[in-house]
Amino acid sequence: MISKLLIANRGEIACRIIRTAREMGIATVAVYSDADAKALHVRSADEAVHIGPSPAAESYLVGEKIIAAAKGTGAEAIHPGYGFLSENADFAQSVIDAGLIWVGPKPESIRAMGLKDAAKERMIAAGVPVTPGYLGADQSVERLKKEADAIGYPVLIKAVAGGGGKGMRKVDAAGDFEAALESCRREAKASFSNDEVLLEKWITSPRHIEVQVFGDSHGNVVHLFERDCSLQRRHQKVIEEAPAPGMDESTREEICAAAVRAAKAVDYEGAGTIEFIADASEGLRADRIFFMEMNTRLQVEHPVTEEITGVDLVEWQLRVASGEPIPLKQEELSIDGWAIEARLYAEDPAKGFLPSTGRLDHLNLEGDRVETGVEEGDEISPFYDPMVAKLVSWGEDRAEAIDDLLDACLAVEIEPVKTNAWFLARLLAEPEFQAAELSTGFIGDNQERLIDPPVVSEALLASAAEDIAFDGIRHGPADFMRRGLFGFRLNLEANSTVSMKVDGQSASAEVGEKALWDDYARTIVKDGQERTYFEGGAAFKIAPDRHDAGGAASAADGAILAPMPGKVIAVDVAEGDAVNAGQRLMVLEAMKMEHALTAPFDGTVTQLNATEGGQVQVEAVLCVVEPSE
Repeated sequence: MISKLLIANRGEIACRIIRTAREMGIATVAVYSDADAKALHVRSADEAVHIGPSPAAESYLVGEKIIAAAKGTGAEAIHPGYGFLSENADFAQSVIDAGLIWVGPKPESIRAMGLKDAAKERMIAAGVPVTPGYLGADQSVERLKKEADAIGYPVLIKAVAGGGGKGMRKVDAAGDFEAALESCRREAKASFSNDEVLLEKWITSPRHIEVQVFGDSHGNVVHLFERDCSLQRRHQKVIEEAPAPGMDESTREEICAAAVRAAKAVDYEGAGTIEFIADASEGLRADRIFFMEMNTRLQVEHPVTEEITGVDLVEWQLRVASGEPIPLKQEELSIDGWAIEARLYAEDPAKGFLPSTGRLDHLNLEGDRVETGVEEGDEISPFYDPMVAKLVSWGEDRAEAIDDLLDACLAVEIEPVKTNAWFLARLLAEPEFQAAELSTGFIGDNQERLIDPPVVSEALLASAAEDIAFDGIRHGPADFMRRGLFGFRLNLEANSTVSMKVDGQSASAEVGEKALWDDYARTIVKDGQERTYFEGGAAFKIAPDRHDAGGAASAADGAILAPMPGKVIAVDVAEGDAVNAGQRLMVLEAMKMEHALTAPFDGTVTQLNATEGGQVQVEAVLCVVEPSE
């Protein structure tokens, strides 16, 4: 058995691996960048090694530094987690060549499944059903167009080296094909240094079904049943569950057997996932479920499989990497109950899912199982994926699991960083989701109403009004009612109206006897005036409505604020310029994305605080536009 393990990753997956390793008596080594010097995974490990600057390309993606850290600390093995170098066959080979144990599949297995076209050809040979399409070597526009016409529209263009939804375009009509192909190739070249594509028939009622497989060095391969990952946004999974709703036993048996054949076809060892696309127009049927790709690593959503099988997949990984056989035989594995996972991200759904960074001044997460890499006081960095946690629930049946996860999402309290907790809760409460009417297009088709900003309830307003009226001091009936002092503080009448600002918008509520008895909301007092209230997974900033605000407040409607920390890469205006509504004022680069900031209305730039190349902090006033009269 491995005695010392280095985790070549960060965040929640590093903490997850450390936890199992500790239970197994295995010492752990963390690696960290400048940005992660005080991160939870660093604090949790037995040792930690600094591997470079904050950008992943200079730290977590530099294999030589990671191998050196392992050898320097006497670690025998490297676990890559997921993301970063986890599916890099060259890195896996380098680890093995350095005399270390690679906790993952053999490099040749990773390579075999790395290119989608070659992987599909191998699957066809293994008798695994694949989506109708074109995998040919002829990549000319003419040939691809001819094949697309033959398949029939809509078709899907996919980069052969793609992943994460990049290099992927749906084409609805023949006239759109060449433009979509050019765009797909350009993105694939930039992302993967490979612009080759394949074509697939577009599935009109798609569900994303995947099967967890596990192999060892003794020739054993088992499956741990399926997961449904159909709730996605731009090809990124949002909510996952196991087992898949509507999966009957005969279909499960066929699709899981196909997954085992797929793993055996590449002599697979360790944890892996065979991903399928299902045409669910007539329910789940084995003859309408097709192979998409294989993920040659542990998946983000692995906890739901663990919850229904009682298996610790990380423990299995470490045992198999140490040369042991898989701990259980196929007939010893079974499904118990239902599990659902939601990915809690630091992002603002109401603002186009813009990532949110900064210090977690307040953090409270609840639920059956919380997988996280942060604690209160930690930072959400702009350098990495903005995941805060994975919230996982288990129930005797699907309805119970949904209810438990919904409660966990509604109970999220995070401030001042924005999160998608209320969006997740809204998804879980959707009648279609609860009825298991699933599709990979559901979020996209309903996004406008799903991301409509949450509105503060009357009950919360009443509670906030009480706080404001009584200087934030909550009293029970013994302090007020029994002593007949209701309405005494601030010379209030027994029922008084309090004016407030809720996230900058005017509101009011009445304070009365009912409010005093109510302990509805938890608050965080900010600078003695503004408070944050949590409701339904959202955070609301509420303060007294002061009519004597200074200049900054009076110009707020035209104040252009930085949505997150970043670098100003372009400034298009100068003080005194006349601008039109929607005109680009400047461009901010943050979290590897460009964000154009535009004029909210016709007017004049009266203040400009940004310069090209300058770094700015979140909510910094970059410029002010005064409206035209």
